[in-house]
Amino acid sequence: MAFQGFSDDQLERYARHIILPQIGGKGQRRLLDSRVFVVGAGGLGSPILLYLAAAGVGTIDVIDSDRVDLSNLQRQIIHDTARIGQPKVESARAAIGALNPDVKLNVLRERLTRDNALSLMRDAQVVLDGSDNFATRYLVNDACWFLKKPLVSGAMLRFEGQVTVFPMDGGADSPCYRCLFPEPPPADLIPTCQEAGVLGVLPGVIGSLQATEAVKLLLGIGNSLVGRLLVYDALDMTFRTIKLHRDKHCALNGDAPTQNELAHYDEARCEAPESSNLPSSSSRPA
Repeated sequence: MAFQGFSDDQLERYARHIILPQIGGKGQRRLLDSRVFVVGAGGLGSPILLYLAAAGVGTIDVIDSDRVDLSNLQRQIIHDTARIGQPKVESARAAIGALNPDVKLNVLRERLTRDNALSLMRDAQVVLDGSDNFATRYLVNDACWFLKKPLVSGAMLRFEGQVTVFPMDGGADSPCYRCLFPEPPPADLIPTCQEAGVLGVLPGVIGSLQATEAVKLLLGIGNSLVGRLLVYDALDMTFRTIKLHRDKHCALNGDAPTQNELAHYDEARCEAPESSNLPSSSSRPA
């Protein structure tokens, strides 16, 4: 039977999933047996972690080296005032433990680097990027490419955010992050987070969309954002979709790739400066 192996508490907790024909008991069991890797326990990581844990994703690895700061609390809802000064991953552990005891949260209080990325991400079925700097975004993209792990990418700045899924399957029209942005912009052109600002509720929208895409990928249901960039403008309250294409000249994902190992970039911190450089709906990478 589909409900075998569930406790009474689990049947009640996940009842609204189980009654969905697209999920059911088998789908909920699949979620409980799933493992994801989340980069960052900040603005985007907060809703990602909370919603994946609430959904019953059984094992979540989260990496973040920062501590909770008062200025984080305007948008990083997994933390609270009492946990200011604590490592973000430990604060996240407390929040997830209180939310769903079914979930095993493996916390990594360190930076993601070219030395540890492949080993740390190897066991994940899906990777979600909630990082706040270009260096990490490129590293996550490249590691997912070499490991062939689907990547749910999110970014935000001021009042705008974006979400897409990079399948990393080598398909004829499956872009990666480098297909959109081949190289990071010069560091002196990137505003800091403090200079740019971000609407406090914006990461809730973008992170929730990332969590949605991850659950769909784990369950194998619906149509993902592969090949599409979803852009949200909070001021206009609009969503638009931009078609993405694999760049045949991409150093990683192109017809004649030239990159065969993880690259290193100096960190340039900001939550999503590339939002102002998005391709138009009619354009594609060269």
